Amino acid sequence: MSVAEGEISGFLGPNGSGKTTTIRVMCGLLTADSGGGTVLGFDLKTEQHKIKNQVGYMTQKFSFYEDLSIEENLDFVARLHQLSPYKQYVRETLDTLGLTSRRHQLAGSLSGGWKQRLALAACIMHKPKLLLLDEPTAGVDPKARREFWDEIHALAANGMTVLVSTHYMDEAERCHRINYISYGNLLASGTVQEVIDGAHLATFVVEGQQINTVAKALKSLPGVDQVAPFGNSLHVVGQDEKQLSQTLARHSNELAYSYHLGETSLEDVFIQFMANSADNMQ
Repeated sequence: MSVAEGEISGFLGPNGSGKTTTIRVMCGLLTADSGGGTVLGFDLKTEQHKIKNQVGYMTQKFSFYEDLSIEENLDFVARLHQLSPYKQYVRETLDTLGLTSRRHQLAGSLSGGWKQRLALAACIMHKPKLLLLDEPTAGVDPKARREFWDEIHALAANGMTVLVSTHYMDEAERCHRINYISYGNLLASGTVQEVIDGAHLATFVVEGQQINTVAKALKSLPGVDQVAPFGNSLHVVGQDEKQLSQTLARHSNELAYSYHLGETSLEDVFIQFMANSADNMQ
């Protein structure tokens, strides 16, 4: 897997597929058992200390001191990075991320969205070249998520490279490119449209009165790989468009539904990837 400078690259895959482990190897917290690579031109195995100084890593879980204020947490991080004068770095970071008015608030009293903003501030204060984000928006509201992504795009526009793992399809679609892994194997890489096109799936939208009955009946029929309810309709997905169309036509009168060809979504593709992948721990 490669990520270009100034690119926002999505990192996706089912739980347990190796995303967090990969990110920890990339930022020098873990040493790979085999294989190799470079991050920012530094060797993953022999130059981990050089990588750490130029990477910002935002973990899944909020990992700052809850009994310190926002400003005190940032003071601590700035001194760890030996930034000088550290108070100036802290002031600039507080201002950049809109934290100045809350700088004396204890981290433990912050909402999920403000904790997320504090974590991002701590990750970018030393001006890293690479930002690694591990499911950064889990548990925050849609408005906070959108504001967070606005910040990420602003950072990338100024030349920062970003690798972000996420389970949210709308977030994946905001990335320049995406990479999908399943249990340690890279299955797809490219723009969202390239990944969708490369999956070669057909998606039909099925509508009817007894949609739950229709869903149960369709699941076991030839050519049907996925049946997913969307409001009062179904998305029926398969790898062979002709066979799937014939199956739907054959049963439409009997089950009293109408259907038409729809657009395959990123979620359809990822569900298909997951269905075709075996857990390497089993």
